[in-house]
Amino acid sequence: MTHSIHITRKREQHTSQWSGGSTTQLAIYPESAVYSDRSFQWRISSAVVEAEESVFTPLPGFWRLLMILEGELFIEHEGHHSLTLQPFDQDSFSGGWTTRSKGKVRDFNLMLAEGNNGELKAIDVAPGLHQELIGVRDNDARHADEALYCVAGSITVLIDEDKVTLQEGDFMLISKMSSAKTITLSNQTQEKATLIKTSILYS
Repeated sequence: MTHSIHITRKREQHTSQWSGGSTTQLAIYPESAVYSDRSFQWRISSAVVEAEESVFTPLPGFWRLLMILEGELFIEHEGHHSLTLQPFDQDSFSGGWTTRSKGKVRDFNLMLAEGNNGELKAIDVAPGLHQELIGVRDNDARHADEALYCVAGSITVLIDEDKVTLQEGDFMLISKMSSAKTITLSNQTQEKATLIKTSILYS
């Protein structure tokens, strides 16, 4: 199966408010899924936490990966573990746990329904070229998706015959990877660029 690419520019993204700040949904699968219905296989989002103290929305049946983009966050999972996260540190936890946090931050989130797997990786790209292997599958996953979120700077992404330039806040989803591929990340500016790479294996 040939992969497909979908680009969501920063200006096209929808941001909604919640009691502690705001959330921008970057991608959800299936596309027709509604977050509030909990009918999704996976969801990628970025949030701004403006409240000094927050209680996470319960999400039983989902696993969560959270990475800090700006600020410092103390996060505590009742009966499990607690830690302090700096920029590009991450935590992995059950959405069914009682979770509290302290700190005003901007973060990046991956939510996965039970039975699915994923990971987050921060990539710094200095001026020049950088190669990254994507789309490695396991035997139990029917689908493999990859996503790139530009945190800072400007980056040109080359995959097969496709060439896309991402600016700060832009999001790129590479769906239905049928095999492992190599992407080339080209930074044609004089400043470092930073990306978050999300890998998702799901049924």
